[in-house]
Amino acid sequence: MIRVILEEKLLVVAVLAAVLAYPLEHSLLGNGQGVALAAAGALIAAIVCASLRVAHHAEVLAEKVGDPYGTMILTLAAVLVEVVILAIMMSNEPSPTLVRDTIYSAVMLDINGILGLAALMGGIKHGEQPYNDDSARTYSVMILTAMGVSMVVPEFIPEANWHLYSAFTIGAMVLLYGVFLRMQAGPHSYFFSYHYPEKKRSRNSEHEPAGSTSASVAVLVFGVALIGALAEVMSQAMDVGLKGTGAPPMVAAILVAGISAAPEILTALRAALANRMQSVVNIALGASLSTVILTVPVMELMALVNGQPFQMAMTPVQTVMAFITLLVCAINLNDGETNAIEGMTHFVLFATFVMLSLMGL
Repeated sequence: MIRVILEEKLLVVAVLAAVLAYPLEHSLLGNGQGVALAAAGALIAAIVCASLRVAHHAEVLAEKVGDPYGTMILTLAAVLVEVVILAIMMSNEPSPTLVRDTIYSAVMLDINGILGLAALMGGIKHGEQPYNDDSARTYSVMILTAMGVSMVVPEFIPEANWHLYSAFTIGAMVLLYGVFLRMQAGPHSYFFSYHYPEKKRSRNSEHEPAGSTSASVAVLVFGVALIGALAEVMSQAMDVGLKGTGAPPMVAAILVAGISAAPEILTALRAALANRMQSVVNIALGASLSTVILTVPVMELMALVNGQPFQMAMTPVQTVMAFITLLVCAINLNDGETNAIEGMTHFVLFATFVMLSLMGL
């Protein structure tokens, strides 16, 4: 029992935070912005602790089943965390742009932040790093299609027809993901894997991932539920803390995207430093695709049920940044190898995204 507690100490910290947060909720929210902001920061840290354990157990399952299923489990776990937090925040205090900004922020963070930093660090250490370029092309074209349908075209849809187009978007995203899942788990699974002959012996000599499959699944479910409980109080504390401060609207969206992507960042960097760029590509681009193609239909369905539409069309600046990002991604990931220069181009785009967000654009 003690061994389990020590192994899951981050999850224990998150549980203790939830146990303290709910009885003290009124005190935390009613004692000024400073207290509310401090509480929001502490709860965000607790959510990250829980999400790290969720990602760890998703990674255990991923190691058991191997690629491409492994990275699919990792990205789905991250998207599930993001959807839970978004749904709770939208139910507490609806924001017309939160969903759009969170998805946009997640794509910028995944492609330009995670992929850029991983390719940069891996390139500095290993030089050119190989991967399967079929996966990169497949991910890129699907991300472009999904973002175009759900986040560019809505700019031209009359407000009176939003119900119809929302329903169409849900169907289109479900269809896209169904076909993609069939490819990834079916006859085209080799698109998303890469054979590293030099790693074969060392990998075969490694011990099997510790822990049973049922235990990892149980922690995954419990962790996501715990994140939802923490997000309930965190969103209210953040609303109180940021009200009237003039903070850019993107702050909340970047926080949500960052929380869900935190475990992926660590996993991707470890893979890059171990010269396993295929895992990085699957994580970064797979997370971006999953964020768009799964978050959009869930949130659109919520809007239809509640009768409260939100703004999904990206701003002109966001559209330009997304287009440049996907264009650079398509060019960089077209030859089956990454290097430090390609990583730096994406990281500069990520820095540009951060600067524009701080400027409120």
